[in-house]
Amino acid sequence: MANDTYPMTPAGQQHLRDELRKIKEIDRPDNVREIESALEHGDLRENAEYHAAKERQGTLEGRLRYLEYRLSNAMVIDPATVSMERVAFGATVTVLDMDTDTEKTYTIVGEDEADADRGRISITAPLSRAMLGKEAGDEATIKLPKGERSLEVISVEYKAVD
Repeated sequence: MANDTYPMTPAGQQHLRDELRKIKEIDRPDNVREIESALEHGDLRENAEYHAAKERQGTLEGRLRYLEYRLSNAMVIDPATVSMERVAFGATVTVLDMDTDTEKTYTIVGEDEADADRGRISITAPLSRAMLGKEAGDEATIKLPKGERSLEVISVEYKAVD
C-alpha cells in the first residue's frame, strides 16, 4: 500500500482539500468545546455527552487521516488536458444500453468523486473497467451478478469536471 496512488480530477482534489480544511478549522475545535463542556458535567462513567463527543473525536481523526493520505498520494489528472479517442480516466462517455435501447452518459472519476446520481462512476467500478480502452463504435460487455450487459460506446470526450 506504500506506493498506492489515487487518480482524481482537480475538482475532486479541491473537494477533499475543502473537507480537510473544514475538519481542521471548524469540526475539531467544535469537538474540543463539546468535550470540555461535557467534562464540566462531572462523573464520566454516566456522561453520555462526553462519550458521544469522544466518539465523534475518533471519527473526525479517522477521516482526517484518510483525507491526508489520499491527498498525499493523489495523482491529479485534468480531463480538459487529455486528447485521445479511447476511454480512460476522466472521459465522459455516452453509451447505448443494447438491452434497453437507452442512452446514458457517464464520467469516469476517482473513487472519492463517484456520484451515481450525477453520472460519475469510479475508475474501479465494473462499468468503468469494461469501457476502458474502448472508442466510439466499440462494444463493451459488463459482467454482473445477474448476467452480462452489452453497451455500445457512442462518444468519448474529455472536458473539465466541476
